[in-house]
Amino acid sequence: MRAVNKTTVILLACFMSTSLLPGCTNWQKRYNSLLVEYRNMSGQLEYEKAEKARLAERIAQDQQLIQDLQRQAEANQPVADVSGFGPGYDVSYNPAAGTVTVTLPNAILFDSGKAVLKRATSAELDHIYSVLRERYSGKQIDVVGHTDTDPIKKSPWKDNWELSAERALTVARYLIDRGVPEDRIRAVGCGPARPVASNTTAAGKAKNRRVEITVYMRPSG
Repeated sequence: MRAVNKTTVILLACFMSTSLLPGCTNWQKRYNSLLVEYRNMSGQLEYEKAEKARLAERIAQDQQLIQDLQRQAEANQPVADVSGFGPGYDVSYNPAAGTVTVTLPNAILFDSGKAVLKRATSAELDHIYSVLRERYSGKQIDVVGHTDTDPIKKSPWKDNWELSAERALTVARYLIDRGVPEDRIRAVGCGPARPVASNTTAAGKAKNRRVEITVYMRPSG
């Protein structure tokens, strides 16, 4: 009887241990799955914390830049250095609109009546792109073409509006090719509608023939 009982106990023990093994395996798999999920969530949390810190730093830098630009504008001082574009560039700040604008004369970029850049590589536009990338990343950008009032005669364009729009597109595409996101840039042609000088003189017309690259410091919407 004792022998039978001993054998029975051994058999029961073997049966129980065998029956529990699949359950243990399932629990181990579940544990490993939860552990992987936990590590993924922890990594995502750390990434979001880092992104939040970078965003806060960027906002602080933007606020400081706006304050510096505002101070220069109120003192009627040049903003080229403060803006980051540096000397030699025609830079203006519009406090009401919250925009920084770099103006390039068409003579630097285009031959008369043309919408193709004079050179395959533009040192001026490359410099502007580097500043946009380093100091104005994520900002909305407008590229605006302007002309004088002289009517189109020998060029293939229908009018000055079309010429200014094509020049703006050329500059926008150049910046996009360098790395400006397409959803952050617009090309606009204004033709002769927004002169900055009189069109009665050669010097005034030269000032009106220009491309403006405008950065919006404040979020749109």
